[in-house]
Formats: sequence, structure tokens, C-alpha cells
Amino acid sequence: DLDECAASPCKDHQYCLNTDGSFSCKACDASCIGCTGEGSQQCKTCASGYVKEDEKCTDIDECNLPEKVCTEENQDCVNTSGSYKCVCSEGFEDKDGTCVQT
Repeated sequence: DLDECAASPCKDHQYCLNTDGSFSCKACDASCIGCTGEGSQQCKTCASGYVKEDEKCTDIDECNLPEKVCTEENQDCVNTSGSYKCVCSEGFEDKDGTCVQT
């Protein structure tokens, strides 16, 4: 078997998996920018919104940072994978970018 992976045939956001007589390119984990294999522990660099913790890239909970990320009145922070979103608190709705009481 020739190791086609030695020639790095895959794109930057993929890793190469050598198989008998061939190879396949597999997508890196969403937490990675470039990787050497499967999973968040194989990242070359962590993607935006992720930090290296215990040798793997883990999501940053922006909602628990000391500095508030959702600064509008009556707004709550919701953590998402690699990011966050600001939503109106319960009993409020978005009217032209402002949270007003329903």
C-alpha cells in the first residue's frame, strides 16, 4: 500500500485517512483550523470562539465572561457552539433592535 497521505492531498480544513490502495479526505472538527486527525484534540489551531483546554479545543462560553457581551436593556445572552447570541428576556420582544415589553 502506497501512503497517499504523505503528499498531503487534502484541503486545509480536512485530514487524510490512508486506506488500502487509496485514501479519503475527512472534515476537521468544527472547533479546528486545520487538523491532523479526527476530533477536537487533533486541531492544529483552535477556531474563533474556541480555546485550547486540556489538549483539545473547547467552546468559550461568552455569556460567562466578566465583561457582558449583551449590553442592551432586557437582553439575555445565549451561548452557542463557537459563538453566542443576544435575545430579548422573557416578557420582551424585539422591535427594531430594542427589547420592548410584550
